[in-house]
Amino acid sequence: MNVADAAPDAFRAENLVPDLPDCNLFLTDAALVQGVRREGGQDHEADLDSWGLRLGRADLSRLAADINRTAPTLRAFDRTGHRLDVVDFHPGWAEFLTLAFAQGMHGRAWIAPTPGAHVARAAHYLMHGQVEAGSLCPITMTSAAIPLLMREPWFTALQPRLASGQYDGRDIPVSAKQSMMVGMGMTEKQGGSDLRSNVSRAEPAGDGWFHLTGHKWFFSSPMSDAHLMLARDGDGHSCFYVPRWLDDGRRNPVRILRLKDKLGNRSNASAEVEFDAALGRRVGEPGRGIATLVEMASYTRMDCVLGSAALLRQAVVQGIHHARHRRAFGRLLIDQPLMRQVLADLALESEAATTLALRLAHAFDHPENPAEQSLRRILTPAAKFWICKRTIEATAECMEIWGGNGYIEDGPMARLYREAPVNSIWEGSGNVMCLDVLRAVRQDAQPVAQAIDALARAHPGEPAMRATADRLLQGLRADPDQQQTLARRISQDLVLLVQSDLLLRHAPDWLSRAFVDSRLTGGGGRVYGAQPSGLASDALLRRAWPDA
Repeated sequence: MNVADAAPDAFRAENLVPDLPDCNLFLTDAALVQGVRREGGQDHEADLDSWGLRLGRADLSRLAADINRTAPTLRAFDRTGHRLDVVDFHPGWAEFLTLAFAQGMHGRAWIAPTPGAHVARAAHYLMHGQVEAGSLCPITMTSAAIPLLMREPWFTALQPRLASGQYDGRDIPVSAKQSMMVGMGMTEKQGGSDLRSNVSRAEPAGDGWFHLTGHKWFFSSPMSDAHLMLARDGDGHSCFYVPRWLDDGRRNPVRILRLKDKLGNRSNASAEVEFDAALGRRVGEPGRGIATLVEMASYTRMDCVLGSAALLRQAVVQGIHHARHRRAFGRLLIDQPLMRQVLADLALESEAATTLALRLAHAFDHPENPAEQSLRRILTPAAKFWICKRTIEATAECMEIWGGNGYIEDGPMARLYREAPVNSIWEGSGNVMCLDVLRAVRQDAQPVAQAIDALARAHPGEPAMRATADRLLQGLRADPDQQQTLARRISQDLVLLVQSDLLLRHAPDWLSRAFVDSRLTGGGGRVYGAQPSGLASDALLRRAWPDA
């Protein structure tokens, strides 16, 4: 038979997995729904339900894939040679920023706080991040800048634009816009995380302004309406607010040299820039710029936890969905014992990450509570270290569930995998996070030790909790050099202890039992699915992703 004469069905492919259908990203996530209610965000549940339905549309996922196939481009000059320093994005980029602004993730929890506002924002972030991660970068930085800017006397001119729920992407002076975004420019090529090595300089320009000269190796969201940057100011470093446009209608001379060819998302841009006597205003106290940015980092690091938990959740959902539709060796993958073991282990990781992230968001909702703020200072860097690291491993495992199809850019898994490392690196790598945990513990050594002991005492029938707490306390009593060597183990044990406590208190017994047995007794850092006993159950997999 001639191929040209064959019936169309003769070469029809079988056993292919359909894309995820329309779904409600809120209602299909039991850990998210229950966590929002438990941590104080219940008044926002109707809004989250509505947004879960909107963000769960299949056409939105297709648009996210499209905008990540087209990288932003730099137009440094116009045709006559005049500087533009403009970055052009895929048209769909504005759609995701419009959605993010409408959800209020860029500033509502700070400017118009209500009970549970940070928990609700975390839930929005966890849903949006499952669909498109790149658009969360400018949202995170804008949100983290607001509590710093609110202390400045000139903030009143910015407040209406930072409070607006309407995204305005026009490249014009901020005074003529409905809303605005704030980016960041901290690191320089010679220093990276070592901000004290920064050489960019600030010189007084009069009337509260400074001339800024130097460079930034990573300048995030270069089309934001302003950036916070660090520069030498006398004998120390100060933080400066650098607008893209000046009040007289001129562009501030911040020169975009090139865009970074980065590993992760293609929707967003990061740039290298030079400051040619650009104008900026000091934020915070003179010479206290690093301290100011440490505070800002506590907010951005929280979003790293949320962003990784979102990627982890989506990767697990895609893995379970694939296993329910793909057959191999005569059975669906979901019915094969080893695959079920791997999926169950991944589902436990995702539930624990979401649960911890929402608990941290609860702490952000209670700045008046010293215990909550102590927990936030210690647990945020520990959670960033652990959850971001585990997400890298988990997305690789979920991609492997898809087999060769997961390795192809046509599907969702390659993009999830490429995006996974960024949150572990951005705003401080793993070692930096673990050292920050040690510094935070030293500030409240006795209360922290008492809190760790209390976690074990709250579960007298769980010997693994006691053993983990004792090992953690022993590490915290070590001499400084040994303690630094143990910093990763200390951070891991702290996160696993808190996650186990939360799940034992709030999750179904069969789920918390599986988590404690696999993480505390089983070592916590093994390859997914390598536990000595079976984890999988229909209830666990249905809880992770309800089978339509």
